[in-house]
Amino acid sequence: MKVKIINKSKHENPNYSTRYSAGLDLRANLNESIILKPFERVLVKTGLFIEIPVGYEAQIRPRSGLALKKGLTVLNSPGTIDSDYRGEIGVILINLSQEEVIIEDGERICQMIFAKYEHVEFINVDHIAETLRGDGGFGHTGIE
Repeated sequence: MKVKIINKSKHENPNYSTRYSAGLDLRANLNESIILKPFERVLVKTGLFIEIPVGYEAQIRPRSGLALKKGLTVLNSPGTIDSDYRGEIGVILINLSQEEVIIEDGERICQMIFAKYEHVEFINVDHIAETLRGDGGFGHTGIE
């Protein structure tokens, strides 16, 4: 799949870290470093604008190394970029650690994964098929 990109950042286009990586690394595009206090959140700009094909979305996901080493994660994870969005990609990061964290220009701040989706049409009915699980949810498997 080919995706059109306008890169107004100081950095190269997003890329896959390894041949088998699922996510493309996005980098912070900053004029100065950001100091993020514990439990503070910030919108980090990337300088990237993309044209996603209809029928696809781009998902913004945390980087496990950033979460482990610095306590940073993507707040609305996974974030969705719809195919009709044409603005700059921004990433909402939150510091879940007990210490201030510095975000540097060019730092890899998240992963972007492209996924195909389907639109559904709801049909109003009086009942739906029963299953063994029934209404068991939130960790409940329905089987004791």
